[in-house]
Amino acid sequence: MKKIAAIDLFCGAGGLTHGLLKSQVKVIAGYDIDENCKYPYEKNNKGAVFINKDVKDISSKEIKKLYPKSHIKLLAGCAPCQPFSKYSQGRDVRSDIKWPLLYEFSRLIKGIKPELVTMENVPEVTRHEVYWDFIESLRALGYSVWADTIYCPDYGLPQSRRRHVLMASKLGDVKIIKPTRNESNYKTVKDAIGNDRLPKLEAGQFDSKDFLHSASGLSPLNLKRIKHSKPGGSWLDWPDELLSECHKKDSGKSYKSVYGRMLWDEPSPTMTTQCYGYGNGRFGHPEQDRAISLREAAILQSFPKNYKFVKSKKDFSRRTIGTMIGNAVPVILGKVIGKSFYRSI
Repeated sequence: MKKIAAIDLFCGAGGLTHGLLKSQVKVIAGYDIDENCKYPYEKNNKGAVFINKDVKDISSKEIKKLYPKSHIKLLAGCAPCQPFSKYSQGRDVRSDIKWPLLYEFSRLIKGIKPELVTMENVPEVTRHEVYWDFIESLRALGYSVWADTIYCPDYGLPQSRRRHVLMASKLGDVKIIKPTRNESNYKTVKDAIGNDRLPKLEAGQFDSKDFLHSASGLSPLNLKRIKHSKPGGSWLDWPDELLSECHKKDSGKSYKSVYGRMLWDEPSPTMTTQCYGYGNGRFGHPEQDRAISLREAAILQSFPKNYKFVKSKKDFSRRTIGTMIGNAVPVILGKVIGKSFYRSI
C-alpha cells in the first residue's frame, strides 16, 4: 500500500504533526505565522520542516513541490478556532483576520488537488457560512466528505474536549475509526498526571529537572481560596470573606468552574491557552494547592512527557507556551486521523 505524505497548515507546536507521525504518515512540513513554534515543531518531529509564513502568502505551486511523488498527498489545515468558538458567539467575527482562513485553505486545495484533506476545529464552526462554503467546494472538486463532532475521551484523551473533525478523500469513502474507549474506561486526570508521575510543586515553583513543570504563583488571597476548594466543587465552598464582589452578583453566579479544582477520576476540562491560571477555569490541581503546571497541561493534551517547547529556561514564557499548548490539536487526535485515512485506503 502507498504511504501518505502530509503538509500541515497552521501547524503550531506540532500536535497534529506528531500524531500523524505516530500513525506512520510522513509529514514533510508545517506552516505557521508564529515563529515561536519553529523550535518545538522541528525538535520533536524528525524530518518535518517548519516554514514561518502566512497562509495567505502561500501558493499551491510551492506546496506541490514539497510532496514526494511516490506518496498519497494529505493536506491538513486546522485553522485557528477563536472566531468560531462559543466565546465569540454574539459578536460579528467577520472582521477577525482569522475568519476567512478556511477560504484560503479551500484555495490551496483547489490548486494542489491532494487526494486527502483534513480539518479540525471547535464544534461551533458549523454555525458559520464559511464552513458550509468549504464543504461545498470540496464536494464540487469530487471529494467524499465525512464530518462530525467527536468527544475526545472516546479516543483516549484524558480531557473532556469536543472537536469537529472533517476528513475528505478522492480515493473513496472515508470516516473516522470507531471509538476505542467509553464512559467505563475513559482516561482520567489521575491516569495522566497522578500517582507521583511528576514531582510535587508549590505555587510559583519550578521542577529543577523540567522547567516546563512550573506552577504559576498565587496571591495570598488565592492561596487561601484554593485551600478551601474541593475537587469538582466551586467558589461556593469558600467562606464568605474569600468571595469576590462578582461572585455575589447574579451575573457571576453561573461561572462556577473558575477557581475550581479538577477531579482525579474524570477527564480534565478542556485545556485553553490560559490553562495554567487558577482563576481562568477549573485548572486547580486536584490535590496540591496550585494550578496545573504547563507540563501537566501538555500531558493532558497528549503530548509526550519529554516534548520540548523551548530550547532553554532563558526562553521560558508562560504565556507563549500556554498558547502553544492550548491551541494544539491533541496528539492522540492526530494519530486517530492518520489511522483513519490508512484504514479508508
